[in-house]
Amino acid sequence: MSELFKGKLAILGLGYIGLPTAVAIATRGIDVIGVDINPNIVAAICRGEVPFVEPDLAVGVSGAVAMGRLVATSEVPEADAFIIAVPTPFNEDHTADLSYVKAAAEQIAPRLKPGNIVVLESTSPPGTTEMVSAWIAAVRPDLKMPRDGENGAEIFIAHCPERVLPGRIMIEIITNDRVVGGLTPHCAEKAASIYRLFAQGEILLTDAASAELAKLVENAYRDVNIAFANELSLISEALHIDVWEVLRLANRHPRVNILSPGPGVGGHCIPVDPWFIVSAAPGLAKLIRTAREVNDQRPHHVAEQVVMKAKRFHSPTIACLGLTFKANVDDVRESPAIDVVGLIAKALPDVEVLAVDPYVEKMPKQLAGYTNIRLETAYDAVERADIVVLLVEHDPFRAIRHTRLGGKIVYDTRGVWR
Repeated sequence: MSELFKGKLAILGLGYIGLPTAVAIATRGIDVIGVDINPNIVAAICRGEVPFVEPDLAVGVSGAVAMGRLVATSEVPEADAFIIAVPTPFNEDHTADLSYVKAAAEQIAPRLKPGNIVVLESTSPPGTTEMVSAWIAAVRPDLKMPRDGENGAEIFIAHCPERVLPGRIMIEIITNDRVVGGLTPHCAEKAASIYRLFAQGEILLTDAASAELAKLVENAYRDVNIAFANELSLISEALHIDVWEVLRLANRHPRVNILSPGPGVGGHCIPVDPWFIVSAAPGLAKLIRTAREVNDQRPHHVAEQVVMKAKRFHSPTIACLGLTFKANVDDVRESPAIDVVGLIAKALPDVEVLAVDPYVEKMPKQLAGYTNIRLETAYDAVERADIVVLLVEHDPFRAIRHTRLGGKIVYDTRGVWR
């Protein structure tokens, strides 16, 4: 039988991936210590509460805390295994910002003892797991790192990228296959012992660099296909053809499955990860770069279309429905909807822009500087608006009756109200 991890585990980063992972492991009888630099997140978890919306997570956190299996702190403890689940944003030049990963590795290093496991879950460019080993070695030259060879390594280091969908994290973290890439085969096996505790999908063992690139490829694949759909939307618009009808017909082909266009691409993965491939091979990743450029430009095109429609009115009111990056979650990271709202407000400073989102309670910081944007309920916004822009297909927006949209200009970027 394959080895199962036994001992104490620490997870650095209690965000959308770290906290669900902590819950999944803690509810399997393992003592988990969650570490985060945000004192509000630490305090909430210690109370058994969740700091963000994700179906089924609240029950898991409260249960794990009540059982005494999950605690949170701002200090890195001693443990038998460490999972790094911190952010990896990109810099202005689209290269990966690995400062959070480096800081986590250097904070773990003083706590390590022979036999410990270190797993990097943060999405990273190929070679980052090797860098984690080097950063630890710089702090702890007394420990033999796996880069020194298979035999005699005292610390086992691997990469296991997350591959879950917000809104379904607690389901997919259990059911999805996992890729575990070690700096050595022994490292991969040791790391896999942690994921065998809760993962029902197949655990695929490989080397660290392959695991790193595989995660980037998964999101670049999505990005390229979304860019194709968004480009088709531009072409159809120029030819005065209904893109949704074109997609309906084309997708009846047994080997065609074109994705839906939208206002852009958001979230913590798809808008970011392809750039890591581009930066790793800038002369070769031409298609991936172009897809990123197409999708990054999309919010500007949507905003321009709304501004053009606004010229038909003397002083219109514009309702923008949706601020999160996808439907039915509260996650606004890299949200194209926020970009669209901001671009409209900037282009039309004297026009009232009503921002609506049932999952967003306060104005996102990206929009805080605009005096002509205000948060509003869907009912009031639609009633008052001359132009209604659907940016996110939240379920409550799907239920809006066509009769309430009568006499208004409707710009549906998601094809919900066709």
